[in-house]
Amino acid sequence: MTRVESVETGGTRAPRAGARAWVALAVLMLPVLLVSVDNTVLSFALPEIAIALTPTGAEQLWIIDAYPLVLAGLLVTMGTLGDRFGRRRMLLIGATGFAAVSVVAAMAPSAALLIAARALLGLFGAMLMPSTLSLLRSIFLNRDQRRMAIAVWASAFSAGSALGPIVGGFLLEHFAWGSVFLIAVPVLIPLLIGAPLLVPESRDPAPGRIDPVSIILSMATMIPVVYAIKSFATDGVSLGAVAWALGGIVMGVLFVRRQLRAPSPMLDMALFRRGSFSGAILVNLLSVVALVGFLYFVPQHLQLVLGLSPMVAGLALVPGMAAVIIAGLTVVPISRRIAPHIVVPSALVFTVIGYLLVAFTAAGNGAVPLIIAFVVLGIGIGAAETISNELILSSAPAAKAGAASAVSETAYELGAVLGTAVLGGIITAFYRGVLVIPDGVPVEAARAARETLAGAYTVAQELPERVGSALWEAAASAFESGVVVTSLIGAALVVAASVIAAVTLRAPSSR
Repeated sequence: MTRVESVETGGTRAPRAGARAWVALAVLMLPVLLVSVDNTVLSFALPEIAIALTPTGAEQLWIIDAYPLVLAGLLVTMGTLGDRFGRRRMLLIGATGFAAVSVVAAMAPSAALLIAARALLGLFGAMLMPSTLSLLRSIFLNRDQRRMAIAVWASAFSAGSALGPIVGGFLLEHFAWGSVFLIAVPVLIPLLIGAPLLVPESRDPAPGRIDPVSIILSMATMIPVVYAIKSFATDGVSLGAVAWALGGIVMGVLFVRRQLRAPSPMLDMALFRRGSFSGAILVNLLSVVALVGFLYFVPQHLQLVLGLSPMVAGLALVPGMAAVIIAGLTVVPISRRIAPHIVVPSALVFTVIGYLLVAFTAAGNGAVPLIIAFVVLGIGIGAAETISNELILSSAPAAKAGAASAVSETAYELGAVLGTAVLGGIITAFYRGVLVIPDGVPVEAARAARETLAGAYTVAQELPERVGSALWEAAASAFESGVVVTSLIGAALVVAASVIAAVTLRAPSSR
């Protein structure tokens, strides 16, 4: 049998975990909760950051994307190092660094320094995320229990996203925008205390030697490719972006060739021959693209176009986040009886409908259509994410759980980058293309208004009332038009995910 064929996880007959394991799960949810809170809070804080630090359109995207870009480049490396040196040890190092750098980010005086701090957060975040998921593989041997644990773990993303707008909205209404980064400190302190007491250390018993060349190749693959995608989304096709993309692809080919030839590879490429693994990776990626892309433009629409406060805008998204959590937990008993290639496409139909509701009802109709659309959209995302993460983890041997978890997290973070860069880039490009600057707006003010919606809002407040009102009406109309186009593209991406799930997530062959 091949390495993949020998991977079976014991199913429901494996030993069942006790109460201590579920308490350990609660501890492992803390970094997941933190990362999701951080991402959502940042989206809501972006308008205030844009006003305070006056970033360009490209810098505004980089403030969000610097973290997942570095994270995506290092996840496979950190997951493999966790397999070798200890997943709990890697988790504790990442938590300590993440908390320290969060304090630095909170005090950043410029957009450039905030981007640098976000990149450093990506370094320590890469130590956190694979460790949490891979430790679940070693704690919960019984597959039914593990499926529920992963559903709870995945719900932490949604819970954090739901909690983030509320906590973030409160902080943004009472304190400066830097306060949103300080959330990391009280969240990670319990982790640093509880993990050594409750979470058992686990590692690969036969890890093999460290391969520095594979580590370099993995980073040289991810970072240029993600950077090229961002460049295409924000600046269009250019020679530099094409060169970055081709460079990353070449490095990826070299990485794969090296893994196939290595006696103890950093990443077992045979895993990708299994449809349940590779298909789940793609479903994971496209689902996150849809979710993060939605969460990029909706907070701006709620706060700037509709005029809601950060707190109220956050509360408006809570029902959708609750739908993600409930769907993720509800799908667990369903997935025991119905095959993934049926459950996942059926669930993602809801996400398609949610995006179509945004496209055809959001413009000019207030916040209620967006709230309803997010509830419907969240049902599909919650169910698809739970099943795809469980399939990814159960397809890998326990000794390589860190590497497999890193692949899952890489798909998640790459999806976060694509959601912001592609869908965010599209709405930014469409906004700039259709915005008509009214007569009487100075050249410098017009340039700032074309950069971002927040820039138009700031400029409009400074101009005479008649000219400022005309400029803001034009900017809001242009942004709403961009929301319609972006929503239709998001719906198309989810349709693609549904087709992939229907084709690839079938039962494995009898071998």
